[in-house]
Amino acid sequence: MTRGQRTGALGAGCLFLVLSACGQPAIQPATSACIAPLVPALEVNLYFGREKPGGGEVSDAEWASFVAESVTPRFPAGLTVIDARGQHRDPQGRIGSERTKLMVIVVFDAPAHREKVGAIVEGYRARFGQHGVFRVEQPVCAGG
Repeated sequence: MTRGQRTGALGAGCLFLVLSACGQPAIQPATSACIAPLVPALEVNLYFGREKPGGGEVSDAEWASFVAESVTPRFPAGLTVIDARGQHRDPQGRIGSERTKLMVIVVFDAPAHREKVGAIVEGYRARFGQHGVFRVEQPVCAGG
């Protein structure tokens, strides 16, 4: 095989790998391999910034009221809230840091959770004037 043939074969092989990767999902869910008693589920992580655009911060009492009124009725089976510190870029391009609440909800009824999570996010934005709530979803094996 000449140098040109090797280069062509290598290029065709790389093109095949790139094109075959395009048809694959970015993340292969590991949930099909859940070992009993664990079952496939979806972990939803919501990052709630606590700074208010007009100044001040969402107080602990305001947060507790929001959770009791907007979150618990939608996910009565349970959730976890972790105090964190987040860094973000605001709509004007400035880097900021603020106290954050990380809410972890594990759902077993995906995709039925989407509307409930959307209502929680929109409720927080409207109530506290936030420009957004960061959201991460990932397949997991869960149970207890």
